[in-house]
Amino acid sequence: MSQATKRKHVVKEVLGEHIVPSDQQQIVRVLRTPGNNLHEVETAQGQRFLVSMPSKYRKNIWIKRGDFLIVDPIEEGEKVKAEISFVLCKDHVRSLQKEGFWPEAFSEVAEKHN
Repeated sequence: MSQATKRKHVVKEVLGEHIVPSDQQQIVRVLRTPGNNLHEVETAQGQRFLVSMPSKYRKNIWIKRGDFLIVDPIEEGEKVKAEISFVLCKDHVRSLQKEGFWPEAFSEVAEKHN
């Protein structure tokens, strides 16, 4: 698969799919990007840790400070405690708020972000 075709499929997946986090997954907010495909995030409870970006998103999807993600926990991680499973756009945030899956701690932050 060419790089352009891969990018097209990844972007289509991120923009088109509607996703609801499972029991193990959590919604987090990006605080900063230290590099090496790592992002420092904060949970709704205020816990901070690093998450890794899977290779399918690298050079295809850009994540900046203030974005929201759905992450899967990594059991053996000490510094890097989760991996990004989905990048949430404005439409995803609105639908999660309507369905009641959105954490209360992020409500006012999401309003400012939109």
